[in-house]
Amino acid sequence: MSGLYIHIPFCKQACHYCDFHFSTSLKKKSTLVDALCQEMILRKDEIPGSLQTIYFGGGTPSLLEAEELEHIFKTIDAHFKINANAEITLEANPDDLNEAKLKMLAASRINRLSIGVQSFFEEDLKLMNRAHNATEAVQCLELAKRYFDNISIDMIYGMPDMSDARWHENLDKALALNIPHISSYALTVEPNTALQKFIEKGVVKPVDDAVAQRHFEILIERMQKAGFENYEFSNFGKPGYYSQNNTAYWTGRSYLGIGPSAHSYDGATRSWNINNNPKYIKAIQSGELPIERETLSVTDKYNEYVMTGLRTIWGISLIKIEESFGLKYKEYVLQQAQKHIQAHLLYLDQDRILVTQKGKFLSDGLASDLFLINLS
Repeated sequence: MSGLYIHIPFCKQACHYCDFHFSTSLKKKSTLVDALCQEMILRKDEIPGSLQTIYFGGGTPSLLEAEELEHIFKTIDAHFKINANAEITLEANPDDLNEAKLKMLAASRINRLSIGVQSFFEEDLKLMNRAHNATEAVQCLELAKRYFDNISIDMIYGMPDMSDARWHENLDKALALNIPHISSYALTVEPNTALQKFIEKGVVKPVDDAVAQRHFEILIERMQKAGFENYEFSNFGKPGYYSQNNTAYWTGRSYLGIGPSAHSYDGATRSWNINNNPKYIKAIQSGELPIERETLSVTDKYNEYVMTGLRTIWGISLIKIEESFGLKYKEYVLQQAQKHIQAHLLYLDQDRILVTQKGKFLSDGLASDLFLINLS
């Protein structure tokens, strides 16, 4: 089973922290949707078997009109097989989700919403330059629950001037709404973003890693008490509400990425499309794929397995490492893990290496210490 990712590269306005590929000009939206559909036709043979997940990411997929969604689904139906119980997610912004829009989405094939709330506080939303306000954040979720059972929200912690008390209040509001899935991320300063420039000019305070770690610890404690399972570093789901798309990504399943800047993975190669809308459209209209491909070495695959596995509750399997990469890789990872096991950051559970509660916030760093540059 595989996944299909569709990148919708349009936004009403640019969030100050975002470095994803998007355009704030919607003039070529319908033309680009046509190109997305054409790319799917050109690459239909890259999907092995049926689709278990379809994910509309962005950008802001909730800017799609009913006719554009219908065009995309007709193309998918004509060229791919979709499992009857497939998870079909659309990312949405609160300001787009009025009742008419929600009715339209509920009448489509979409069965899961991922809503970019980020914060329930006006000052945070203004700092991020979000298009919605705090009132819209609450109202859209109350409305969305009438039409969708499977809803996720995004939250950001570690904001400048965000006190522990305000982070607690953010979580209070999220939990009171009884949403079954929450994805929560530390605010990061990406190169060439407005946020980076504001920090350099002293307009915004620098991001404090210690604050982010403290907020993450609060998050873990609050989510556990509320009955959520932290199945991946940034993702928390009630039982039965794990994101199938997220789980597939973190467990190394194949997926096809459609649209400008979209990435794909088939187990042996990674590929990515050009991150330029006009050039993408021109290439696709000419029957060409504006794509670069990379064949992964055994060591590349090992490093990716370690990186993704350590972020999850499933950890990394020593049996899988030996079977997939060889005995030397198993011996290496065990050797590298020892000092972190002694420091109670990692632990062994039968054949698996997992991250302890103490080590969770450091999981990416721990994974990088288990990476291999070269094994002769």
